[in-house]
Amino acid sequence: MVRTILAGILALTVVTLGGMPASSAEPSALAPFRFDPKRPDIVELDGALTSGAALAFRRTLLAAPNARLLVLNSPGGDVDAGLLIADDVHTRKLDTLIPDGSTCASACSYIFLAGHERQADGRLGVHQMWSERPNLQSAQMSVADVIDTLDRFGTPTGVITIMFRTPPDDMHFFTPDEVARFGINKTAGAAVADVTVAPMAPSPSPDANQGITPAPADAVSMPNDGTQTEAAALAAPSPAMSDRTAAALSTLETYTKQPTRMAIYAGLDFFGEDVGSTFVADAPACAAKCFELGGQCRAFTFNMKTRPGRGPNCFLKSGRGEVDGNSAAFSGELLSRSDRDPSPMTIPVIDPETALFQNVDLPGYDLSRRPNPAATQFECRRACVADDRCVAFTYVKPKKQCWLKGGAGSPRAMAGAVTGIKKVESFSAQTITLD
Repeated sequence: MVRTILAGILALTVVTLGGMPASSAEPSALAPFRFDPKRPDIVELDGALTSGAALAFRRTLLAAPNARLLVLNSPGGDVDAGLLIADDVHTRKLDTLIPDGSTCASACSYIFLAGHERQADGRLGVHQMWSERPNLQSAQMSVADVIDTLDRFGTPTGVITIMFRTPPDDMHFFTPDEVARFGINKTAGAAVADVTVAPMAPSPSPDANQGITPAPADAVSMPNDGTQTEAAALAAPSPAMSDRTAAALSTLETYTKQPTRMAIYAGLDFFGEDVGSTFVADAPACAAKCFELGGQCRAFTFNMKTRPGRGPNCFLKSGRGEVDGNSAAFSGELLSRSDRDPSPMTIPVIDPETALFQNVDLPGYDLSRRPNPAATQFECRRACVADDRCVAFTYVKPKKQCWLKGGAGSPRAMAGAVTGIKKVESFSAQTITLD
């Protein structure tokens, strides 16, 4: 059954995303720049900046005049080339991105900081320049050019301070905390954080007799839980969605947020974060409904046991939300370029399909003399899952009482009671590439 669903979703992604560029497309290249003719709004810098890189960039822009985003992966190189390219990026209001797993260091950092919108998911590194020019005046003029350029880009003061206090034979890579604290990432219209850095002893100055160049470089409602709703029509977009989500995205946002992979889980239920629900034929159809909502839907859960007329079986979500083991559930999560592949997870589970026993009581081993405040069977089950001391629960329906158990005694028959036993299970995602 699972293999059939996986095959269906894989076929679905090919049909749904057929208009996306194939990853095997031959890019046009003007080293170290390149672009895919099928995505002429995106240019990539991949490699060191040589003295001819600025000219290569302008030739690339002539070939891709609709470019809106520059994707960066470079150790740096020639400072003058970096400044010229950065000036073109700033003038044309191009967005810049350092993808996760990529590095933009030294002279490349000027290009990144010039971005109209900029996002550093990868590593951003800065340091001082070192000089091979024949006199101090020339070196000072070049440093002044860098400071003036960075100021025009609205570079945070803290970034400039760190840049000029890091020796040329060293490199400061900004941590995620520093990226947030200094306001390094920027969206259009956002104010740049002005955070200063505590002073420190000055670093040794480079020799003035050297020319300037960079240093090398929710939930599926289960019948047994009694929580299924009757909403059968696809819900309207959630009012909690931001205006930014509803508005047209920039090229940078489109590139970073567009799904490139789907992580799929058998036996795992996502609950919460719902933006809609409906009844569909199978899991691929549920995934298709998620794609139809565009950026509003980032995950879904399909209930394989819900029968027609008994409520929705496809739950569309703005995010994964909480997770719960359920052998009747099949869930998927859309991943963008900035998302890492999910790691295996090990969680406590009381499977509502296989671990609930009707008209059964577990006497004794109560964690409290009074019942848990959980008002429903579903809440009682979830309370036990969330409590590390709880190994089982009994919910007495006529009295609406929830008893959490620290041990499992001998079961006995009891009309109207439901007992659940907890165990620990591991779940791993199978990741499907969409483009």
